[in-house]
Amino acid sequence: MCVGIRARVADVENGMAVIDASGVRRKISAELVDDLAPGDFVMVHAGLAIAKINGSDDQEADEVMEEL
Repeated sequence: MCVGIRARVADVENGMAVIDASGVRRKISAELVDDLAPGDFVMVHAGLAIAKINGSDDQEADEVMEEL
């Protein structure tokens, strides 16, 4: 089983993104996700943005993390 985290995109430049995950900022690869922009939420695994998270997915992710 793989675990990813939800993070907000703070900046995107040259295929890389700076993300904010609960106050922790990291630089990750954004090459797998098209049309990524600051303010978007993404699922991050192993230093890669692997998917954009939409509004309904975002709420569900918050609920699951609160339960954990």
